[in-house]
Amino acid sequence: MPRIAIAQFRPKKGDYAANVARIGAILADAAKLEPKVDLVITPETATSGYFLEGGVRDVAVTAGTLFQDLLAVYQGPPIDVAVGFYEIFRNRFHNSCLYATLDGQDKKKSQVRHVHRKIFLPTYGVFDEERYVERGNEGVHAFDTGWGGRAAVLICEDAWHSIAGTIAALDGAQLIIVPSASPARGTGVDEEGTRLPASMIRWEQVVRGMAGEHGVYVALASLVGFEGGKGFPGGSVLVGPSGEIVSRAPLFDEGLVVAEVDLDQITHVRADSPLLADLEVAIPHLKIGRGKSEEGRGKRENVGAYDPPRGHSSHFPLPASPLPHTGGFSAQGDPLAIDAELVTRWLVAFLRDEVSVRRKFKKGIVALSGGVDSALTAFLAVQALGKENVIGVRLPYRTSSAESLDHAQLVIDKLGIPCETVDISLAVDGYLSQAKDAGPGRRGNVMARERMIALFDLSERHKALPLGTGNKSERLLGYFTWHADDTPPVNPIGDLFKTQVWALARHVGVPEVIVSKPATADLVAGQTDEGDFGISYPKADRILYGLISGRKPAEVQAEGFTAEEVERVRSRLDATHWKRRLPTVAMLSQTAIGEFYLRPVDY
Repeated sequence: MPRIAIAQFRPKKGDYAANVARIGAILADAAKLEPKVDLVITPETATSGYFLEGGVRDVAVTAGTLFQDLLAVYQGPPIDVAVGFYEIFRNRFHNSCLYATLDGQDKKKSQVRHVHRKIFLPTYGVFDEERYVERGNEGVHAFDTGWGGRAAVLICEDAWHSIAGTIAALDGAQLIIVPSASPARGTGVDEEGTRLPASMIRWEQVVRGMAGEHGVYVALASLVGFEGGKGFPGGSVLVGPSGEIVSRAPLFDEGLVVAEVDLDQITHVRADSPLLADLEVAIPHLKIGRGKSEEGRGKRENVGAYDPPRGHSSHFPLPASPLPHTGGFSAQGDPLAIDAELVTRWLVAFLRDEVSVRRKFKKGIVALSGGVDSALTAFLAVQALGKENVIGVRLPYRTSSAESLDHAQLVIDKLGIPCETVDISLAVDGYLSQAKDAGPGRRGNVMARERMIALFDLSERHKALPLGTGNKSERLLGYFTWHADDTPPVNPIGDLFKTQVWALARHVGVPEVIVSKPATADLVAGQTDEGDFGISYPKADRILYGLISGRKPAEVQAEGFTAEEVERVRSRLDATHWKRRLPTVAMLSQTAIGEFYLRPVDY
């Protein structure tokens, strides 16, 4: 029986040569396995990483070039390989997958068997593919492989359109290969009780449905790692022809999953459930657009036609006992509820990837304020980097609360991390002594920015990357000092509402005295976040969630809030967009940074 290996790995972003060499090493390892591996499948854009924006032009190669380079790095026995890459084809850029047979011992026997160019290019949410590559227009085709079967390739969103899988199966595919680079979103539990990102659960439904409907194997090869904060979860799967998961790769980690493809099982499944055979018979009668007028205007005169009634109408008595009403719309769960265990794994993987892998830092440094946000960041960082590699810094001003210092020390002691205390009073007072009319607001901003000066200086001294501690509620409400609280380059909690921060902090073990105390920036004596907002975090978070989910203020108000509460939150949200963006630069040329010259933050 053919054996396939799905290789989910973390590409080195934008480094084609390094990634091809890595693929060569993976192939060499797979070739040594016993029994022999016949096919190795890599994820979408495995030669470069996915979110490259304008960088696609830097890493795109022809299929011939990739084939040649794979032959150069592979010296083993015959093996098939499917590699996702950005392609140059007839002077156009495509998101493609090369399928080839490589024979490192007799290179003349090597051959390119197929190139699939992605047809459906997502341009919504975090995706903007169609700006950088073009759609493939060759369609979906099955092809003969080096291991004796027939396969087809659907790249990521191609597989979400059920007709693509149908075409592949009708063309004889026994294995459908789905290279994917879909970032994780949401959390959930699948039907087997496995905690997974919600997007992964949906993906598994798609590929399991495709396999079960057509009696084919489906191999979903997913990227792993993080690009600009967007996490590729891995969790690649091989699905059998009955729709069952044969094997699954690890979550948020690299891995090689090997499994057998039993072609005889396809025969048995199709005999028991001849859906594909039924479809082949019915295809001639399934005419798309049947009934359109000659002008092609879409008039469907015959669709749904029926004979009129004949004879006299019958009269039926009303039922003596109508059916009882049950059900109705099911109540929505709390939209801010989180799967704390899965989110912890997710954010720990994020920190490990962004700090150590992407930016090559061994250590992280956290400014500990004594509040729950910085405490949570420190707890996550220790899980990701180890307690010896997380430095806690206390940065008090002379008016800072003694409780804040004590609670920061409580975190340091509980985690056992190295620490440093730097009093910023002299630096702040030295400037303010020359500034006129510095009221509490200006003084607080100076303190916040001075803390970042100190944190980045200590970062240089300790060779430790600053880690952010701002939550989503603060960011949306603009409740931070620009170029201060928001400055650290990596922030694990920036997409968590404050109420979610509290839940996750309790889960990871942040002391309850820190979690349950009123949130405060501690820049002015007696200050609290909720006092400044004029509304509690539980209310503000739910209003924010409604507004950024696209609901109108009146719709949010209907969920149990007053007009004044909704307007208070809405006005802060709308008035602070500028604080969440880089500085606005006047565009004068066709090479303007961020407009024409487009590169992601981690490219």
